[in-house]
Amino acid sequence: MSNAYDVIVNGASAAGCTAAILYAQRGARVALLERRADPSAHKVLCTHYIQASAHPVMVETGLAAELERAGAIANTAHYWTRWGWIQPPHDETSTHGYSVRRQTLDPLLRRLAATTKGVDLKLGHTVNGLLREADRVVGVEGTAGRERFALHAPLVVGADGKDSTVAQLAGAAAETTDNNRFSYFAYFRGLPRHQDNAARVYYLEPDNAYVMPNEDGVTVVAAVVSKDRLEEFKDDLEGAYTKFVRSLPDGPDFDRAERISKIIGTLNYPLTSRVPAGPGWALIGDAALTSDPLSAVGCAWAMQSAHWLVTETSDALTAADQPGDSSAAVDEATGRYRARHAQETGPHHHLIADFATARPFNEIEEFSFSAAARDPEMAAHFHTFGSRLMTVEEFLAPDVVAHMEKVNGHGLSEETLRLLAGEGEQPPRHTATQDEFAGATR
Repeated sequence: MSNAYDVIVNGASAAGCTAAILYAQRGARVALLERRADPSAHKVLCTHYIQASAHPVMVETGLAAELERAGAIANTAHYWTRWGWIQPPHDETSTHGYSVRRQTLDPLLRRLAATTKGVDLKLGHTVNGLLREADRVVGVEGTAGRERFALHAPLVVGADGKDSTVAQLAGAAAETTDNNRFSYFAYFRGLPRHQDNAARVYYLEPDNAYVMPNEDGVTVVAAVVSKDRLEEFKDDLEGAYTKFVRSLPDGPDFDRAERISKIIGTLNYPLTSRVPAGPGWALIGDAALTSDPLSAVGCAWAMQSAHWLVTETSDALTAADQPGDSSAAVDEATGRYRARHAQETGPHHHLIADFATARPFNEIEEFSFSAAARDPEMAAHFHTFGSRLMTVEEFLAPDVVAHMEKVNGHGLSEETLRLLAGEGEQPPRHTATQDEFAGATR
């Protein structure tokens, strides 16, 4: 049937296009739906920084080569702290992601998906219902212009962002935590750039900022500010933003650049963690986990979660043409994805969500930031962790803590050491795991 596929992906942006390409590369027939009819449509709110953790996925899909041709910046970052700059060593062989504007990234990804054999890109298609057999999702229905459509597949993937329609229709259980910072950014052309085209990230306690070089000589400058200062920005956005950025240590030289956009931002961006799969459906990208933009994990986790899902489910989906009911095999595969998603993102997101409360640095953060500002080896370690290339356990491994102690000239308190060892009263959690949400989907 022309309306039957191996998998339906709703949302043709970073997560959805990545999933569609990877599924098709493995022989699946993919319907890739996008509610916007314009192929050049793009997400506006974004950090514009794809972490290095997603580099292998970008190579596999062919995106890395396309980004190189588009002039995307092979990224690294320097971090300002009250102890000075953290400047990780960097050369052409260093592991990296890319800094690129979404107006370049999103259309490029869509073109890449549309030209991948096996992907049927359907622009202007809005999903407003899920098709079910008993308690299992077996397809979608919606509208394309004035026409209605219905498509069938053993798996429906929600790659449709933080307000995911698929998640809402599937009844995916969610946990939401407040973000006590708001953010505004603008694009500038002609800002002088620093060593290695490095982004500059400012930890001002509790406020933050970043200066991200992008393609075509454009730089994104963002103010990420505690909500205690919200009225100041509401009263005079232009003045407050300009004053804030001018106050940054070694900050960008506005006088040598041209602002080429309005000031863009949001006052409220809560963090939402959802159960990422159920019978016949799965969520990837922001639909599964919307984290704090300050951490710049959104694009990378979108691409990586797509890869985790495809890795776990593609065999079951491409075997669906064989005799017998494949739904059990598909649902078993999405169960593995659900567990992997929690394992890969949970500990990182817990720390990110806790920091999004705009609290002061805790002792562990002071200990690690100060060591990274004083020691190149610790600077590299800090950056590798921030690039999501190591686990939380690896970041605070006993030998690493011992080296930080040597650099700082002092150790951690006994109470903090007990917490690191899993003893004593643990801080509140800010992310939901598979077990906590068990039975909470319908």
